[in-house]
Amino acid sequence: MGELAGDKHVKYILSVEKKKDSFESVVMEHLRLNGAYWGLTTLDLLGKLDTVDSDEVVSWILQCQHESGGFGGNIGHDPHLLYTLSAMQVLALFDKLDVLDVNKVTDSLQNEDGSFSGDIWGEVDTRFSYCAICCLAILKRLDSINVEKAVRYIVSCKTLDGGFGCTPGAESHAGQKYNLQWRFTWLHLQYFVVWVLWLSRVHYITLTKDLLGWWLCERQVKSGGLNGHPEKLADVCYSWWVLSSLIMIDRVHWIDKEKLIKFILDCQDTENGGISDRPDDAVDIFHTYFGVAGLSLLEYPGLKATDPAYALPVDVVNRIFFGRCST
Repeated sequence: MGELAGDKHVKYILSVEKKKDSFESVVMEHLRLNGAYWGLTTLDLLGKLDTVDSDEVVSWILQCQHESGGFGGNIGHDPHLLYTLSAMQVLALFDKLDVLDVNKVTDSLQNEDGSFSGDIWGEVDTRFSYCAICCLAILKRLDSINVEKAVRYIVSCKTLDGGFGCTPGAESHAGQKYNLQWRFTWLHLQYFVVWVLWLSRVHYITLTKDLLGWWLCERQVKSGGLNGHPEKLADVCYSWWVLSSLIMIDRVHWIDKEKLIKFILDCQDTENGGISDRPDDAVDIFHTYFGVAGLSLLEYPGLKATDPAYALPVDVVNRIFFGRCST
């Protein structure tokens, strides 16, 4: 089994920011804030967050904030809960949440039925429930929404196979294309739903842990990697979605951890840095983050521990909620 090429991954992440005129950078302009979260969190897990100028990053993030309080994916872009969450997470990394006007950020997009709209245009999705509740938890403002209604709405999205859909009545296995440039499958929904139910502790018993755990562990294929749903190829990003969900429902011991570690390491570009979706494919920031985060969940040596619920290093989460750091 190979080793994690940590120093190469750091160089790769830092080099991406310098290529603002590249084709890849231009087509990803609208979600640069998400990219900042992926790259900076990877650096933190590798113990190299000090290689970037925190003041410069924070200044740029604040320029992405809209007058409504939400954040866009880049300067001048419309605000959305997806980007707002990334803004909260990056500011948390740098311990800079105090630069925010919390009352402005927490203006609620919650609907009467407990669901959340991603933006002013009104699209509803259980993923947006995750984004909103995670933001508010980080800001310690969960009291600004009706958590009970939020949970009831999510429970109403449960399907007969034990999974959850985007909305009530939606198929649990349906994938849909969204503007983060990856396909959110049934599996991503399970992570978001499990997190919200785990956080609230309300109706947690309604989650059939063994049924969901079985479905999740069945995502491991012969290569050791994990796929998004049956008959699909393994993909490094599912190292995060599957593992974090299994950890939160106490079923992570149902998969072969060593085989998964080998799969992730095999997806590295050991010469130039970065991690791809599967061996020998092109690397990107998205898969680099979820590969390193997956290894962190697997307790790979040399990496900081990451929290499966908040998708942030454990020491950052401890600082937010307990005012202390822990390694």
